[in-house]
Amino acid sequence: MLRRYSFVRLVLYWMISCFLTETAIAQPICEQSGETRIWVSPLNPRSTGTIKIMAVSAAAPAAQLSLFDDQDQAISLSIRRRGGPPWSLLTEVENLPPGNYRVLVKSSGSEPAACREVIVDAPAIAQRLQIWDLASEAFYSAWIEELFGAPAEENFSFASLEPVLHNAKRNFLHNYLGQNEDTNLPLTPDCADLPYTLRAYFAWKTGLPFAYRACTRGSTNVPPKCSSPSIVTEFIHGASSQASFRKFTRQLTETVHSGSARTGLDDESADFYPIPLRRETLWPGTIFADPYGHILVLAEWVPQTADCPGMLLAIDAQPDNSVARKKVWEGTALFANTANAGPGFKAFRPLIQTTPGKWRVLSNRELTGQSDFVPFSREQEQLTPDDFYARLTKLINPNGLNPLQAYETMFSALVEQIETRINSIDNGETYMRNNLRRVIPMPSGTAIFQTVGPWEDYATPSRDMRLIIAINILNELPEKIVRHPELFVLGDKNPEAIRSEIEQRHTQRTWEHSIRYTRSDGSEWELPIAEILQRKQQFEMAYNPNDCVEIRWGAQPDTEEFIPCRRFAPTEQRTKMEQYRVWFRKAQRPIQ
Repeated sequence: MLRRYSFVRLVLYWMISCFLTETAIAQPICEQSGETRIWVSPLNPRSTGTIKIMAVSAAAPAAQLSLFDDQDQAISLSIRRRGGPPWSLLTEVENLPPGNYRVLVKSSGSEPAACREVIVDAPAIAQRLQIWDLASEAFYSAWIEELFGAPAEENFSFASLEPVLHNAKRNFLHNYLGQNEDTNLPLTPDCADLPYTLRAYFAWKTGLPFAYRACTRGSTNVPPKCSSPSIVTEFIHGASSQASFRKFTRQLTETVHSGSARTGLDDESADFYPIPLRRETLWPGTIFADPYGHILVLAEWVPQTADCPGMLLAIDAQPDNSVARKKVWEGTALFANTANAGPGFKAFRPLIQTTPGKWRVLSNRELTGQSDFVPFSREQEQLTPDDFYARLTKLINPNGLNPLQAYETMFSALVEQIETRINSIDNGETYMRNNLRRVIPMPSGTAIFQTVGPWEDYATPSRDMRLIIAINILNELPEKIVRHPELFVLGDKNPEAIRSEIEQRHTQRTWEHSIRYTRSDGSEWELPIAEILQRKQQFEMAYNPNDCVEIRWGAQPDTEEFIPCRRFAPTEQRTKMEQYRVWFRKAQRPIQ
């Protein structure tokens, strides 16, 4: 009897062992190593707060994001999708009980693409990134897109970058280190500082090295040249404090400037390198550097549909530190073949680790034909401005543009530029009110476009130059349809007939839409877009903050609009502006 009982126990033990073995074999290993990765914020999730999850794929859109508890029970999630490429799925969960969880991402074929275990209230500190690779670049891109994401029709502008990064809903990395490190964090980059500040913030939070260089501003026939890189590795050695990051960003913003992005396209001693002009390489986070020093940071692609044209959206910062989103088009992304700059779309030059503790940046040769990073390419250098814009238009609207849709897109982009100019002029007016009887010194020559101090913060020569260019481009659209009919869907109409339709539409729309600005006496004045276009000549001398706001909007003396004006730029400054007026009339910024 005892033997039979022992035999039964043996059989049961064998059956249980087989079952457990089969179950273990059936359960897939929870890991992520391919082109789809899962990111969790904060770094060490807590049961008392919000936990954010982001799945990012550089290869193809993921179909499903799921969260399971330790009993393998699915937790209900609200998912939002962004991008492509890279593609991302995002969700948030509140007050998860302590314990072990599993995040699973499935591909479009319902196959597991990535899996990650998440421990809520874990005693140990989670591991951070520490290396730049395709996955971390995709995460950076998805973070940028989420940070600046908003409906395309929404007016997205802020006084500085601070309120954007302080917004826990927008910023996936808000309080990522769990130190309340975003509280009272002052980040107010200007145009040239913006891409560096965003990249440095991301590196600080995720534990990545960061490289930057000191550069010259170039000369008439020579692009800026840069020194050897300063490679910062302190972020990879545990969570760096806010004080340490603030100290670093002060050094960073005192070093980089507009010349940092205008380096020659084949120059390897540069923080940025040129990339192919293709949809699959222009990720959010990519910069556009124009030959005159302005920088855009790509934020989002809005796909073309049967009813709506596509859009490429970007962020820029102004000398007064304001940050705004705008459409990328000929009026905002200025491209020109010049001897003193390498313009176009560029990416940050990646860093790789050679030996423990030693890092270096990749060369152009190493980046050519790369699969781990966006490849180096000089193809933009071979394009004329006309060809460049034709290629860009085709990327944004691959199915061709309905001419009326094209006009509406360009018209709304112009209005967007005009509306953001309102904020810049208001900032200047606030400064002048707070500094009564003080005249802002005006620099001489090309320094009006690039200097330091109140003139840089509140004068608008660069913005007004771009506004004049944008007005010219919109006015020239009917002729462009005749010149490049391949970019448009004309149906059975000939280009000449379409040109006539667009000209009529232009007259109608510019009188239908108006802006309002605040005059010197605090009253509002309504200004139709048509009048602004008619005042293009006045905008050649409307950038001086020492002039009243009415002059800055092109109002003429002896008109009702002009009556509140009581402040005028000094005579010597007006004389300078008359000398420089030819630059604006030709809509061609002088080579510095």
